[in-house]
Amino acid sequence: MLSFESDYTGGAHESVLRRLIETNGEILPGYGTDAYCRSAAQKIREACGCPEAEVYFLTGGTQTNQLILDAMLQPYEGVIAAESGHINTHEAGAIERTGHKVLTLSQREGKLDAGELEWFLKRFQEDENREHMVFPGMVYLTWPTEYGTIYSAAELAAISGICRKYGIALYLDGARLGYGLAAEGADLTLPDIARLCDVFYIGGTKVGALCGEAVVFPRGNAPSHFMTRVKQHGALLAKGRLLGVQFDALFTDQLYFTISAHAVEMAKRLKRGLRERGYRFYLESPTNQQFVILENGEWERLRTQVALSFWEKADQDHTIVRFATSWATAESDLEALWRILDQKS
Repeated sequence: MLSFESDYTGGAHESVLRRLIETNGEILPGYGTDAYCRSAAQKIREACGCPEAEVYFLTGGTQTNQLILDAMLQPYEGVIAAESGHINTHEAGAIERTGHKVLTLSQREGKLDAGELEWFLKRFQEDENREHMVFPGMVYLTWPTEYGTIYSAAELAAISGICRKYGIALYLDGARLGYGLAAEGADLTLPDIARLCDVFYIGGTKVGALCGEAVVFPRGNAPSHFMTRVKQHGALLAKGRLLGVQFDALFTDQLYFTISAHAVEMAKRLKRGLRERGYRFYLESPTNQQFVILENGEWERLRTQVALSFWEKADQDHTIVRFATSWATAESDLEALWRILDQKS
Protein backbone atom coordinates (compact mmCIF):
# COMPACT_ATOMS: atom_id res chain seq x y z
CA MET A 1 0.00 0.00 0.00
CA LEU A 2 1.15 3.53 -0.76
CA SER A 3 2.02 5.31 2.49
CA PHE A 4 2.13 8.92 3.61
CA GLU A 5 1.26 7.86 7.15
CA SER A 6 4.33 9.12 8.99
CA ASP A 7 8.01 9.94 8.66
CA TYR A 8 9.20 6.90 10.62
CA THR A 9 7.60 4.15 8.54
CA GLY A 10 10.68 3.70 6.35
CA GLY A 11 13.88 2.02 7.49
CA ALA A 12 17.08 4.06 7.47
CA HIS A 13 19.00 6.08 4.91
CA GLU A 14 21.39 3.92 2.94
CA SER A 15 24.43 5.86 4.22
CA VAL A 16 23.40 5.06 7.79
CA LEU A 17 22.88 1.38 6.98
CA ARG A 18 26.19 1.24 5.14
CA ARG A 19 28.08 2.54 8.17
CA LEU A 20 26.30 0.06 10.45
CA ILE A 21 27.40 -2.77 8.18
CA GLU A 22 30.94 -1.44 7.76
CA THR A 23 31.46 -1.17 11.52
CA ASN A 24 29.58 -4.32 12.45
CA GLY A 25 32.68 -6.48 12.88
CA GLU A 26 34.42 -4.06 15.24
CA ILE A 27 34.63 -4.90 18.93
CA LEU A 28 33.66 -1.76 20.80
CA PRO A 29 32.99 -0.78 24.43
CA GLY A 30 29.38 -0.41 25.45
CA TYR A 31 26.96 2.14 26.89
CA GLY A 32 27.91 4.97 24.55
CA THR A 33 31.60 5.04 25.40
CA ASP A 34 32.75 3.95 21.93
CA ALA A 35 34.61 6.10 19.40
CA TYR A 36 31.55 6.53 17.16
CA CYS A 37 29.45 8.00 19.95
CA ARG A 38 32.30 10.36 20.80
CA SER A 39 32.70 11.36 17.17
CA ALA A 40 28.97 11.91 16.69
CA ALA A 41 28.80 14.02 19.85
CA GLN A 42 31.67 16.20 18.65
CA LYS A 43 30.05 16.71 15.25
CA ILE A 44 26.81 17.72 16.95
CA ARG A 45 28.68 20.19 19.18
CA GLU A 46 30.21 21.75 16.10
CA ALA A 47 26.85 21.90 14.28
CA CYS A 48 25.26 23.55 17.32
CA GLY A 49 28.13 25.95 17.88
CA CYS A 50 28.40 24.96 21.54
CA PRO A 51 31.76 23.30 22.33
CA GLU A 52 30.81 22.69 25.96
CA ALA A 53 27.60 20.82 25.16
CA GLU A 54 26.92 17.44 26.72
CA VAL A 55 25.37 15.00 24.23
CA TYR A 56 23.57 11.78 25.10
CA PHE A 57 22.04 9.25 22.73
CA LEU A 58 18.68 7.63 23.48
CA THR A 59 16.49 5.36 21.40
CA GLY A 60 13.07 7.02 21.11
CA GLY A 61 11.09 10.20 21.60
CA THR A 62 8.73 9.22 24.42
CA GLN A 63 11.63 7.71 26.34
CA THR A 64 13.60 10.93 25.82
CA ASN A 65 10.78 13.22 26.92
CA GLN A 66 10.03 11.19 30.01
CA LEU A 67 13.67 10.94 31.02
CA ILE A 68 14.55 14.60 30.53
CA LEU A 69 11.50 15.87 32.36
CA ASP A 70 11.89 13.44 35.25
CA ALA A 71 15.59 14.26 35.59
CA MET A 72 15.21 18.04 35.45
CA LEU A 73 12.02 18.59 37.45
CA GLN A 74 11.73 18.56 41.20
CA PRO A 75 9.13 16.13 42.63
CA TYR A 76 6.70 19.01 43.21
CA GLU A 77 7.09 20.50 39.74
CA GLY A 78 5.18 20.08 36.49
CA VAL A 79 5.82 21.05 32.89
CA ILE A 80 3.97 23.66 30.86
CA ALA A 81 2.92 22.57 27.36
CA ALA A 82 0.45 23.53 24.69
CA GLU A 83 -2.75 21.53 25.02
CA SER A 84 -1.89 19.96 21.66
CA GLY A 85 1.68 19.17 22.76
CA HIS A 86 2.89 15.64 22.18
CA ILE A 87 3.49 14.93 25.88
CA ASN A 88 -0.12 15.87 26.59
CA THR A 89 -1.86 14.09 23.73
CA HIS A 90 0.04 11.10 22.37
CA GLU A 91 2.34 9.73 25.05
CA ALA A 92 -0.15 7.68 27.04
CA GLY A 93 0.48 9.52 30.30
CA ALA A 94 4.23 8.73 30.25
CA ILE A 95 5.06 12.05 31.90
CA GLU A 96 2.36 11.79 34.56
CA ARG A 97 3.56 8.27 35.33
CA THR A 98 6.76 9.81 36.72
CA GLY A 99 4.70 11.99 39.07
CA HIS A 100 4.96 15.21 37.07
CA LYS A 101 1.81 16.96 35.92
CA VAL A 102 1.50 18.41 32.42
CA LEU A 103 0.20 21.97 32.85
CA THR A 104 -1.55 22.89 29.63
CA LEU A 105 -2.11 26.25 27.99
CA SER A 106 -4.12 26.99 24.89
CA GLN A 107 -2.48 26.60 21.50
CA ARG A 108 -2.56 28.58 18.30
CA GLU A 109 -1.80 26.31 15.36
CA GLY A 110 0.12 24.11 17.79
CA LYS A 111 2.14 26.90 19.36
CA LEU A 112 2.30 28.44 22.83
CA ASP A 113 1.86 32.19 23.04
CA ALA A 114 4.57 34.05 24.96
CA GLY A 115 2.08 36.52 26.42
CA GLU A 116 -0.17 33.78 27.77
CA LEU A 117 2.85 31.94 29.18
CA GLU A 118 3.96 35.03 31.09
CA TRP A 119 0.42 35.64 32.33
CA PHE A 120 0.28 32.06 33.65
CA LEU A 121 3.64 32.30 35.42
CA LYS A 122 2.89 35.72 36.88
CA ARG A 123 -0.49 34.55 38.16
CA PHE A 124 1.14 31.51 39.78
CA GLN A 125 3.82 33.63 41.41
CA GLU A 126 1.21 35.98 42.86
CA ASP A 127 -1.02 33.17 44.13
CA GLU A 128 -0.77 33.06 47.94
CA ASN A 129 -1.86 29.42 47.84
CA ARG A 130 0.93 28.30 45.51
CA GLU A 131 2.53 26.06 48.16
CA HIS A 132 -0.51 23.82 47.72
CA MET A 133 -0.12 23.69 43.94
CA VAL A 134 2.04 22.04 41.30
CA PHE A 135 4.93 24.39 40.60
CA PRO A 136 5.74 25.13 36.95
CA GLY A 137 9.35 23.98 36.53
CA MET A 138 9.81 23.79 32.77
CA VAL A 139 8.31 24.82 29.45
CA TYR A 140 8.02 22.14 26.76
CA LEU A 141 7.83 23.00 23.06
CA THR A 142 7.79 20.86 19.94
CA TRP A 143 9.58 22.21 16.88
CA PRO A 144 7.97 21.63 14.46
CA THR A 145 4.69 21.43 16.34
CA GLU A 146 2.07 18.69 16.14
CA TYR A 147 0.53 20.68 13.28
CA GLY A 148 3.76 21.06 11.34
CA THR A 149 4.09 24.74 12.22
CA ILE A 150 7.29 26.33 13.47
CA TYR A 151 8.22 28.99 15.99
CA SER A 152 10.09 31.94 14.53
CA ALA A 153 13.36 33.11 16.03
CA ALA A 154 11.51 36.03 17.62
CA GLU A 155 8.84 33.76 19.10
CA LEU A 156 11.36 31.34 20.57
CA ALA A 157 13.47 34.22 21.91
CA ALA A 158 10.40 35.69 23.63
CA ILE A 159 9.54 32.38 25.29
CA SER A 160 13.17 31.84 26.27
CA GLY A 161 13.30 35.29 27.85
CA ILE A 162 10.19 34.61 29.91
CA CYS A 163 11.60 31.27 31.10
CA ARG A 164 14.80 32.96 32.24
CA LYS A 165 12.88 35.78 33.88
CA TYR A 166 10.92 33.28 35.97
CA GLY A 167 13.81 30.87 36.52
CA ILE A 168 12.43 27.81 34.74
CA ALA A 169 13.99 25.63 32.06
CA LEU A 170 13.07 25.62 28.36
CA TYR A 171 13.00 22.23 26.63
CA LEU A 172 12.54 21.76 22.89
CA ASP A 173 11.37 18.39 21.57
CA GLY A 174 13.10 18.07 18.19
CA ALA A 175 11.74 14.75 16.98
CA ARG A 176 11.35 16.41 13.55
CA LEU A 177 14.01 19.06 14.06
CA GLY A 178 15.58 18.57 10.65
CA TYR A 179 12.30 19.25 8.88
CA GLY A 180 11.88 22.47 10.85
CA LEU A 181 15.36 23.66 9.94
CA ALA A 182 14.66 22.96 6.27
CA ALA A 183 11.23 24.62 6.21
CA GLU A 184 10.64 27.53 3.89
CA GLY A 185 10.71 30.73 5.93
CA ALA A 186 12.42 29.16 8.95
CA ASP A 187 14.78 31.65 10.55
CA LEU A 188 16.06 29.46 13.39
CA THR A 189 19.35 27.61 13.18
CA LEU A 190 20.80 24.89 15.40
CA PRO A 191 23.07 27.45 17.13
CA ASP A 192 20.02 29.64 17.78
CA ILE A 193 18.17 26.73 19.38
CA ALA A 194 21.23 25.87 21.48
CA ARG A 195 21.49 29.47 22.63
CA LEU A 196 17.82 29.89 23.53
CA CYS A 197 17.04 26.48 25.08
CA ASP A 198 18.30 24.74 28.20
CA VAL A 199 17.96 21.31 26.63
CA PHE A 200 16.73 19.96 23.30
CA TYR A 201 17.03 16.85 21.24
CA ILE A 202 17.84 16.21 17.61
CA GLY A 203 15.50 13.57 16.23
CA GLY A 204 16.97 10.69 14.28
CA THR A 205 14.10 8.17 14.28
CA LYS A 206 12.03 10.39 11.97
CA VAL A 207 14.99 11.78 10.03
CA GLY A 208 16.94 8.95 8.45
CA ALA A 209 17.95 6.71 11.37
CA LEU A 210 16.60 3.30 12.30
CA CYS A 211 16.13 4.73 15.77
CA GLY A 212 17.74 7.26 18.02
CA GLU A 213 17.56 10.78 19.44
CA ALA A 214 20.51 12.99 20.39
CA VAL A 215 19.92 14.93 23.63
CA VAL A 216 21.89 18.17 23.86
CA PHE A 217 22.56 20.13 27.04
CA PRO A 218 24.17 23.12 25.29
CA ARG A 219 26.05 24.67 28.18
CA GLY A 220 27.27 21.49 29.86
CA ASN A 221 24.22 21.79 32.10
CA ALA A 222 23.03 18.20 32.31
CA PRO A 223 21.54 17.21 35.67
CA SER A 224 24.01 15.53 37.98
CA HIS A 225 24.51 11.82 37.37
CA PHE A 226 22.39 12.02 34.24
CA MET A 227 23.75 8.76 32.86
CA THR A 228 22.72 7.01 36.06
CA ARG A 229 19.24 8.45 35.60
CA VAL A 230 19.24 7.12 32.05
CA LYS A 231 19.97 3.66 33.42
CA GLN A 232 17.27 3.96 36.07
CA HIS A 233 14.76 4.54 33.28
CA GLY A 234 15.93 1.42 31.46
CA ALA A 235 17.15 3.65 28.64
CA LEU A 236 20.89 2.93 28.67
CA LEU A 237 21.57 0.86 25.57
CA ALA A 238 24.40 -1.63 26.06
CA LYS A 239 25.21 -1.52 22.34
CA GLY A 240 25.40 2.26 22.34
CA ARG A 241 27.34 2.02 19.11
CA LEU A 242 24.01 1.49 17.32
CA LEU A 243 23.13 5.10 18.04
CA GLY A 244 26.60 6.60 17.75
CA VAL A 245 27.28 5.12 14.32
CA GLN A 246 23.95 6.39 12.99
CA PHE A 247 24.37 9.95 14.23
CA ASP A 248 27.99 9.99 13.11
CA ALA A 249 26.74 9.18 9.61
CA LEU A 250 23.88 11.68 9.75
CA PHE A 251 26.23 14.49 10.76
CA THR A 252 28.85 13.69 8.13
CA ASP A 253 28.83 15.85 4.98
CA GLN A 254 25.58 17.60 5.99
CA LEU A 255 23.53 14.43 5.40
CA TYR A 256 21.00 15.26 8.14
CA PHE A 257 20.25 18.63 6.56
CA THR A 258 20.24 17.36 2.98
CA ILE A 259 17.70 14.62 3.58
CA SER A 260 15.55 16.96 5.68
CA ALA A 261 15.46 19.44 2.81
CA HIS A 262 14.42 16.63 0.47
CA ALA A 263 11.42 15.77 2.68
CA VAL A 264 10.30 19.40 2.75
CA GLU A 265 10.65 19.69 -1.02
CA MET A 266 8.48 16.59 -1.42
CA ALA A 267 5.91 18.17 0.93
CA LYS A 268 5.85 21.34 -1.19
CA ARG A 269 5.13 19.25 -4.30
CA LEU A 270 2.52 17.28 -2.39
CA LYS A 271 0.81 20.46 -1.28
CA ARG A 272 0.85 21.91 -4.78
CA GLY A 273 -0.62 18.74 -6.29
CA LEU A 274 -3.36 18.50 -3.68
CA ARG A 275 -4.31 22.16 -4.17
CA GLU A 276 -4.48 21.70 -7.94
CA ARG A 277 -6.98 18.91 -7.31
CA GLY A 278 -9.16 21.09 -5.11
CA TYR A 279 -8.27 19.73 -1.68
CA ARG A 280 -8.64 22.02 1.35
CA PHE A 281 -5.97 22.37 4.03
CA TYR A 282 -6.68 22.72 7.73
CA LEU A 283 -3.80 25.18 8.14
CA GLU A 284 -0.61 26.27 6.41
CA SER A 285 2.36 24.10 7.35
CA PRO A 286 5.84 24.81 5.93
CA THR A 287 7.23 21.43 6.98
CA ASN A 288 6.82 17.79 6.00
CA GLN A 289 3.42 17.40 7.70
CA GLN A 290 0.36 18.52 5.72
CA PHE A 291 -3.17 18.47 7.11
CA VAL A 292 -6.05 18.02 4.70
CA ILE A 293 -9.81 18.20 5.30
CA LEU A 294 -11.61 15.26 3.69
CA GLU A 295 -15.29 14.46 3.42
CA ASN A 296 -15.84 11.34 5.52
CA GLY A 297 -16.84 9.16 2.61
CA GLU A 298 -13.77 10.18 0.63
CA TRP A 299 -11.58 9.49 3.65
CA GLU A 300 -13.00 5.99 3.96
CA ARG A 301 -12.44 5.30 0.27
CA LEU A 302 -8.95 6.79 0.15
CA ARG A 303 -7.65 4.92 3.17
CA THR A 304 -8.18 1.59 1.39
CA GLN A 305 -5.36 2.51 -1.00
CA VAL A 306 -3.21 5.04 0.87
CA ALA A 307 -1.97 4.87 4.45
CA LEU A 308 -2.62 8.23 6.11
CA SER A 309 -2.94 9.39 9.72
CA PHE A 310 -6.27 10.31 11.25
CA TRP A 311 -5.74 13.59 13.07
CA GLU A 312 -9.05 14.87 14.32
CA LYS A 313 -12.66 15.41 13.33
CA ALA A 314 -13.30 18.73 11.61
CA ASP A 315 -17.06 18.36 12.01
CA GLN A 316 -19.70 15.67 11.72
CA ASP A 317 -19.10 15.25 7.99
CA HIS A 318 -15.38 15.95 7.61
CA THR A 319 -12.12 14.51 8.96
CA ILE A 320 -8.68 16.11 9.17
CA VAL A 321 -6.01 13.68 7.99
CA ARG A 322 -2.24 14.06 7.90
CA PHE A 323 -0.06 13.46 4.89
CA ALA A 324 3.60 13.16 5.95
CA THR A 325 6.59 13.09 3.65
CA SER A 326 10.03 12.00 4.82
CA TRP A 327 13.65 11.64 3.83
CA ALA A 328 12.55 8.47 1.97
CA THR A 329 9.66 9.93 -0.05
CA ALA A 330 10.26 9.61 -3.78
CA GLU A 331 8.78 11.41 -6.77
CA SER A 332 7.28 8.07 -7.77
CA ASP A 333 5.28 8.07 -4.50
CA LEU A 334 3.68 11.37 -5.48
CA GLU A 335 2.94 10.13 -8.98
CA ALA A 336 1.24 7.04 -7.56
CA LEU A 337 -0.83 9.25 -5.26
CA TRP A 338 -1.95 11.43 -8.19
CA ARG A 339 -3.11 8.36 -10.09
CA ILE A 340 -5.21 7.25 -7.12
CA LEU A 341 -6.70 10.68 -6.55
CA ASP A 342 -7.40 11.31 -10.20
CA GLN A 343 -9.30 8.02 -10.42
CA LYS A 344 -11.58 9.25 -7.67
CA SER A 345 -12.25 12.66 -9.14
